[in-house]
Amino acid sequence: MATTAQDVRLIALSLPDSSEKPAWGMPTFRVGGKIFVALADDDTSIGVKCPKEDRAELLAAEPEKFFMRPGHDDNYAWIRVRLEALGDAAELRSILTDSWLQAAPKRLVAAHPELSGDAG
Repeated sequence: MATTAQDVRLIALSLPDSSEKPAWGMPTFRVGGKIFVALADDDTSIGVKCPKEDRAELLAAEPEKFFMRPGHDDNYAWIRVRLEALGDAAELRSILTDSWLQAAPKRLVAAHPELSGDAG
């Protein structure tokens, strides 16, 4: 079963101190005032934080899943994800958690080691 915009919303808001706020006519999800996921206006894809140095590998390995909007994403540490290409909600949760970890304040990340794999 394909993941949906509602899955994005539920998972994003389940992460610590996350909130939803519209921007550019689209739902965005934030932590510490920083956007960590933006839902496309057609609900078919999301933008998430991704280090620039990791993008080329993701784009080459899974072009059906990951993409960039030429001229828009080039200068930012973001990548786009097609929701229909995700395997399941667990994969979506992993992607959203990774993006959250990049945007969240260090103190908040430190308070939730279970999210970064640093627990016990």
